[in-house]
Amino acid sequence: MKQGLSLRVSQHLALTPQLQQSIRLLQLSTLELSQEVDQMLDDNPFLELSEERAEREDFGLTQADATVSEGDRETEFAPNSIADYAASTSDSSQNNDEVTPLSGDEGPNWEGDGTTDTAPDDGEWGGEAKARANNLGDDGATDATELARTAESLQAHLHRQALRLRLSAEDQAALRFLIESLNDDGYLEDTLEDLARSLNPADEEQLEDLVHHFTVALGLLHSLEPVGVGARHLAECLRLQIDSHLMNDKGSQQEAWRVALGICAHPMELLARRDIKRLVQLGAGSDALVREAIALIARLEPKPGRRFIDVERNIVVPDVLVVPLSKPGGGLQPKFRVQLNPEVMPRLRVHDIYANVLRNHRGNGKDSASHAALQQRLQEARWFIKNIQQRFDTILRVSTAIVERQKSFFTHGELAMRPLVLREIADELGLHESTISRVTTAKYMATPFGTFELKYFFGSGLGTDTGGNASSTAVRALIKQFIAAENAKKPLSDNQISEMLKEQGIECARRTVAKYREGLKIAPASLRKAL
Repeated sequence: MKQGLSLRVSQHLALTPQLQQSIRLLQLSTLELSQEVDQMLDDNPFLELSEERAEREDFGLTQADATVSEGDRETEFAPNSIADYAASTSDSSQNNDEVTPLSGDEGPNWEGDGTTDTAPDDGEWGGEAKARANNLGDDGATDATELARTAESLQAHLHRQALRLRLSAEDQAALRFLIESLNDDGYLEDTLEDLARSLNPADEEQLEDLVHHFTVALGLLHSLEPVGVGARHLAECLRLQIDSHLMNDKGSQQEAWRVALGICAHPMELLARRDIKRLVQLGAGSDALVREAIALIARLEPKPGRRFIDVERNIVVPDVLVVPLSKPGGGLQPKFRVQLNPEVMPRLRVHDIYANVLRNHRGNGKDSASHAALQQRLQEARWFIKNIQQRFDTILRVSTAIVERQKSFFTHGELAMRPLVLREIADELGLHESTISRVTTAKYMATPFGTFELKYFFGSGLGTDTGGNASSTAVRALIKQFIAAENAKKPLSDNQISEMLKEQGIECARRTVAKYREGLKIAPASLRKAL
């Protein structure tokens, strides 16, 4: 092997810390952005939240699409003025996803041009928004009505009932232990023997004594409300509820409830499939009684603890608001205004006092290193504000392009959705597809028909008789409409729905219909059929 030296010249774009931060902020959700802002406020002394309302700079699509001069383009990554950013968003965002990684030996460099002067627009950005708004209220200001709405847990509900029972100390402890061992659905997943062994009994005699106490406690648990709590499996849960109906309901349905009890003694697969013929053959009862019993079972609660589950209240805060400016009709095409939601825009500014002190104090000698570090932190704060501006600019531009392409949806609903792919928006805005993907992930738009993730407006197309395409979202909506209008005694099969779509001019195979139906969480025809 012959060794030698050679020179090679190549060009590439480096993923600078500024671009890394810009890309990261772009893909964050509203909640994650709020957390990022809070973290930056804690770390950087030059960044602060403005509590006072300041005059808001011109900001929006007009500035985002404005022509950028050559001089501005050269100084884009080392600005003193935050206000100049809005005019260069469209050009700088094109490079976000077409860069190569920064080499490992290059550390973060936020120095920019090195100036520490307070820029005229270093002040507040997002002046219409409330500080740290994102449904994250102050910890000390809890609404009394919110406390009143706090749901009681299943365990607390059962413990409260257990206090009314006169039990020995051992049985009371065993019942409390079983209550705390229930899962969210109200089921006891572990066997009594396993629960007893988890207490590390000294010998087999103590183990048997624990199992005995747990057996007594289980019977007591089954007597508590909600009926069916403490069951080990679905069949037992249903049997407990049926026994309760047999004990309390003395009407004409007694025989049907007895048949329902017999059905639960057979494999649950037969009940799930509504296999009436097989159940009749197994001696569950006559055809009419089996049908009536299955209808009664359908009214039971398979998860007794469901209503006690403290579901986390994740309220979606839209990033973009779409407001209709005119009503459809009169021969005029409806118009919509697309705007950012001021509630999700943080009010950030560079701390004027600290920046002025740093500007007036020129470090020399021993203070030069500290001065350079503070200078870098100031530039980092400015870049953070600029990157947040760029994030919202890009979201606004992409959202406006989506609304322009999906005007039929905003006028008529999901049945009028047209096929749309990421590349169409990327080509229109001059951005990369991966940038559009980041923008449309975990970002939400409030529309006249509800709040949707931006990704909702993208979908593949199905061929039509006219040679055009129909959006898969519109096809799903059409399938839902067909099923909603079907005869409950003769529900539509997937093949029949496929034929109905063909009558509408949409080529959709039976397998595709089944896939869309399952995506809509709609049961097959055999389970939708009324008994």
